[in-house]
Amino acid sequence: MKKRFSYQTKIGNIYITEDKSSIVGINFKKPLTPAEEVETLLMREAFTQIEEYLAGRRKEFRLPLKPKGTYFQEKVWEELQKIPYGHTVSYKEIAQAIGQPKAMRAVGQANNKNNIAICIPCHRVISADGKLSGYAGGVKVKQFLLDLEREVIKKEGIKNAI
Repeated sequence: MKKRFSYQTKIGNIYITEDKSSIVGINFKKPLTPAEEVETLLMREAFTQIEEYLAGRRKEFRLPLKPKGTYFQEKVWEELQKIPYGHTVSYKEIAQAIGQPKAMRAVGQANNKNNIAICIPCHRVISADGKLSGYAGGVKVKQFLLDLEREVIKKEGIKNAI
């Protein structure tokens, strides 16, 4: 059975879900799927890495992630993980990168179904005109995460992130 635990962060509550020694969910709202409410060592490690990220000390996550979706969604999520820290790309650029240049809306829908927020960085995808669009944690959280990453990149010459 899946296990889930809630953590308080500077961007609000997050719910981390583990299944068979893999992280299968990092959500801003409690998922509706049944899960045992218990903390595991892996969830604690995921939370620690997220806290380090939110403090500007971590750029990459080293966690066993196991997103579950359609073939198309998983292709999109794989591509999202290639977006460099501190950078943004458009839905169109993701669609082109996965070989489906006209699938911008489908890319947006796949982003919306991303069940592992922050670690699979759908917050780094913006509209072609540079505007922020929806985010599971809200547009304010999306803006916070983008600003955080840009600030770390600016300071990188002084102090390297993890």
